[in-house]
Amino acid sequence: MSANPLVRLSVEDQIATICLTDAARMNPISIPLQQELLSALQTVTAQADTRALILTAEGRGFCVGADLASMAASGATQAPLGATVAEMMDRWTNPLILGLRQMRCPVVCAINGAAAGGGAGLALAGDVVVAARSAYFYLPFLPRLGIVPDCGTSWMMPRYIGRARSTALALLDERLSAERAAEWGLVWECVDDEQLPARAREIATRLAGLPPHAVHEARALFDASEKNDLAAQLAYERDRQRELIDGPCFAEGVSAFAQKRAPRFNAA
Repeated sequence: MSANPLVRLSVEDQIATICLTDAARMNPISIPLQQELLSALQTVTAQADTRALILTAEGRGFCVGADLASMAASGATQAPLGATVAEMMDRWTNPLILGLRQMRCPVVCAINGAAAGGGAGLALAGDVVVAARSAYFYLPFLPRLGIVPDCGTSWMMPRYIGRARSTALALLDERLSAERAAEWGLVWECVDDEQLPARAREIATRLAGLPPHAVHEARALFDASEKNDLAAQLAYERDRQRELIDGPCFAEGVSAFAQKRAPRFNAA
């Protein structure tokens, strides 16, 4: 492990917390940070008893996107840089976003400040996103750098807030405040800064009590709805109910309802 790790992983009561710790630089997406973050995700995935994950960061910025300072310092401004970045995205960046979207357990992203560039995609990759009131989302790719949004922002934002708003955010070089992000439905909620850690923990605790397959089913259900017509989606729902109603979680839920208690779902 690095003497100055950029990512810290902790686990308490079956809830894992991954914290980005390069606070002085507002957690840019450097190669070392990506490597450590991927390693942390792999560790969480390997822990079968982990029931929820919180992703957050230290300092006044959640993540400011690409490590442009390092690129400028190295003088890496010639054409081959594009191939180098594309290789980095294939090896580290894209697997990070996919890894978060495909985690076995539900993911809470607690956004404590700026989520800019690729940091916006990282922030939105969770199942439930909570933003501090001082947080904001910013896409400088096209207006500042002449490149397209990445880290999944071009896939997630239109689905969450529509094409018109996403296009404007990509072109107008304006920040989207946490409060407006919540109003638009980009994030679950906006909370006062000092409430963010406790609120993220509260949500993660609630998610940890879900049936173990719940997050997978929810993701698959809504992904299917984006390509299905109504008849196909109704058929999808029918097929999933056919299987799930004969499973142990439904039996526990019905039993809990009859006994007027909260259901207790096993981790596996």
